[in-house]
Amino acid sequence: MKRLALAFTLSLLVPAASQAAVPASSVIGQAIDGFIRPAYGDLAERAASLEKSVEALCKAPSQAALDAARDGFALAVEGWSKVELITFGPIRENNRLERMLFWPDRKGIGLRQVQAALANEDPDAADAAKIAGKSVAMQGFGALEYVLFGTDSEKLAENEGTYRCTLGAVVAGNIAAISADVRDAWNDTNGFAAIWANPGPDNLTYRNGSEAVTELMGVFINGLEMVRDVRLRGFLGSRPEKDKPKQALYWRSQGTAASLAADLEGLGGLFRASQLADALSPEARWIAESIEIQLANGAEAVRSLDGPVEEVLTDSARRERLDYFGTVTSSLSNLFGVRLSGEFGLTAGFSSLDGD
Repeated sequence: MKRLALAFTLSLLVPAASQAAVPASSVIGQAIDGFIRPAYGDLAERAASLEKSVEALCKAPSQAALDAARDGFALAVEGWSKVELITFGPIRENNRLERMLFWPDRKGIGLRQVQAALANEDPDAADAAKIAGKSVAMQGFGALEYVLFGTDSEKLAENEGTYRCTLGAVVAGNIAAISADVRDAWNDTNGFAAIWANPGPDNLTYRNGSEAVTELMGVFINGLEMVRDVRLRGFLGSRPEKDKPKQALYWRSQGTAASLAADLEGLGGLFRASQLADALSPEARWIAESIEIQLANGAEAVRSLDGPVEEVLTDSARRERLDYFGTVTSSLSNLFGVRLSGEFGLTAGFSSLDGD
């Protein structure tokens, strides 16, 4: 994925005489406290509940227990989807991002590794103390989805103490541990959050506020590109015969659409929390209003697209909603990458955000 490359200056070109410049440190602090920390806290709670539900399934197998574990998976995926577009900071340490979700996996590396572990009952893969040393494709949501929803997963409701369930519990525990570690790292008052929110000449990562805000803007610009070009277009073809339903993320668990909706909902939460709209002149506030409307419309368009991806793609009405989602993400890319960037002068100076 291309990394956002926008040049800022430190000039304070206030767009309206009545409007004060907004310190970049305030924008970043608001993003951290208003969205990032609470969202990672929510993810950690959901992941912990997922781990408990899989452990309960292993101890007392039943259809109800399997359903509960699958529901826990869906809730954890939703929590993850809301923060997964923030691809910097603590999630980048120790390969955590890839360990949480190895995707795209066009060559099916993760699937083959999980299937091999199940076939051979690999003891290391089902060992909580050793899983962190296994392939990243074995450690996160992709692997757990196959355990809970893949071929022969229905047997989890029948037999106690099976290798498959043990493997699932270990992977779920790994997801919970990583989620908790990232949450704690963001809450560390001397950790990455402090570095990002306090740019300056002595800061080796963010030498000024412009660099700090560039990181934030990259979440929106690069994130929308990834959602549209990798997630959506990875399975939605230009016409039905070019569709690739099994290239859709979470197709086994029928969570593809819910994840796409949560991606936009997460961007919406981050946008509101950062209060970037306050840095706009009154005449340009329409940009922020349009962003809010489009984010909500995009999420609503796909939120209720339940059922197998293949069925969604062959239903013309539901397929149109996926097409509309793609149109919305393109519109949002223009709003963030052209309109908002242009209003702030991102190629010549971030006019409403000072460098303090």
